[in-house]
Amino acid sequence: MTGSRRRVTQQDIARMTGVSQATVSLVLNGRADADVRIAPETRERVLAAIRATGYVADPVARRLADRHNRILGVFTSEPVFPSGTGDFYQPFLLGIEQCAEHLGCDLLLLTSAPVLDGRRRLFHQDNRLRLADGCVLLGRQLDPAELTRLLADGLPFVSVGRRDDAGGPVPYVGADYPAATGALVRRAVALGHRRLTYLGQGDGPESHADRMRGFRTAAAAAGVEWRHEPAAGRDPAELLDAVTAGTCTVVFAEEYADGVALAVQARQRGLDIPADLSIVALGDPTRPARADLDLTGFRIPRQQMGWQAVEVLTAALRGATAAPAQRLLPCEEVVGATLVPPTGRNPAQ
Repeated sequence: MTGSRRRVTQQDIARMTGVSQATVSLVLNGRADADVRIAPETRERVLAAIRATGYVADPVARRLADRHNRILGVFTSEPVFPSGTGDFYQPFLLGIEQCAEHLGCDLLLLTSAPVLDGRRRLFHQDNRLRLADGCVLLGRQLDPAELTRLLADGLPFVSVGRRDDAGGPVPYVGADYPAATGALVRRAVALGHRRLTYLGQGDGPESHADRMRGFRTAAAAAGVEWRHEPAAGRDPAELLDAVTAGTCTVVFAEEYADGVALAVQARQRGLDIPADLSIVALGDPTRPARADLDLTGFRIPRQQMGWQAVEVLTAALRGATAAPAQRLLPCEEVVGATLVPPTGRNPAQ
């Protein structure tokens, strides 16, 4: 029976090439002064031995040498695959993966965290955060207490999505929801809408609160009437009754799927969308929704947010930023076909 092949070490490479281990280390690490201190033929001899032996640097030793092992953790506060929200999170993960590949880093998906109240908990008895140089956090809602602990412990991290302060500024790459929502409100007002409804939570996760803030600020600046209708726990029929009870002419749906469900219910009652009621979706679907409706709204720069989150994290690991980086990226407007000038008809009649 043959034993397993012994791992080739830097000492082995040094013996094979007749140089010191320090010289091998300089060549391996690609130090800026290597070409000056090491003769070109010596450097090539070391590289040839590395290629011939298939030498791979010990990640633990490399970490001791440069303090980083080029592994980035990815923590998701809720399951992202396979699940009904998988399509929503896939572009974020793609951007994270592509930037990590571009920078020569590996990803460690932190899936062992226990789930409490429907959300994964980052800190637990066997958490493996310190196996990675830093961590990218992804999810609609993150526990403020865990963010506070990350900041207090000095663990490098960045959030995909804007986060409120948690004992200090939280580094993030988010979408500029207030600006995107405000632009849609102004567009509706320019078309003649004067009675607006915000359909959704409007608070809680920062992404919801930011949309509501953008809506409320723009509506107040335009001097138009607006109301808030919570969507949680209410079926489409009930929501449509609430929306059409007044003289609302346009609905801003916080969740894309709620806007679709409202449009479907309206059509079942014989209403014309958008002639009787305009509907605007404030972002991409976070849960399955019909694809045959061309809703007016905006797209979230999900892939770019994932990419830039890795950029922010690796910049922090290099010490390139003195303060926590906080970036808000613009959303892309979707013209769609569900926002038109009001006709003056009351959809309740």
